[in-house]
Amino acid sequence: MVKLNKIYTKTGDDGTTGLVSGPRRRKDDLRVEAYGTIDEANSAIGLARLHTSGLPDLDAMLMLIQNDLFDLGADLAAPDTGEPPAYEPLRIVETQVERIERDIDRLNARLEPLKSFILPGGSPAAAHLHLARTIARRAERLMVALARTDGEIVGAAAMKYVNRLSDFLFVAARHANDQGRADVLWVPGKNR
Repeated sequence: MVKLNKIYTKTGDDGTTGLVSGPRRRKDDLRVEAYGTIDEANSAIGLARLHTSGLPDLDAMLMLIQNDLFDLGADLAAPDTGEPPAYEPLRIVETQVERIERDIDRLNARLEPLKSFILPGGSPAAAHLHLARTIARRAERLMVALARTDGEIVGAAAMKYVNRLSDFLFVAARHANDQGRADVLWVPGKNR
């Protein structure tokens, strides 16, 4: 159980932050950037949820994802060093990936088929979900860069999850646009 009695600690005044496992990293460290961007995606989903009360199935899925994103942040904030940990760190697991895949399939089955690329927008919920999608893609790029860095490990399930997340958010945005009927279609070269 997390218990926060004091919000400011002053330990980050030197531009560093503590990882869950103890070591301090610069606040512009790639690992900190990755879990910070996951937090940003989570906040964007929270904003989208202000507009999903009329879509209870979607809203419930988004709530589960928000919780998963805290798990993913905790996973990234407790790097696997290859050494036996002093405690069991929280990790994204394959069942979370499988659940988001089922939710993608469930929402996608209800959608109008795509006949064009779509522009981010439409309903307020869809616009916010598209923003969350682009933030999730940025988080994925950071996680890929982190995983390619010598001495850094990112779990396979975490990588799968963040990849599925942006797919889910795309389908969710279309779902929020009247099952895709209110999608804003891209018209190539329209403004030439």
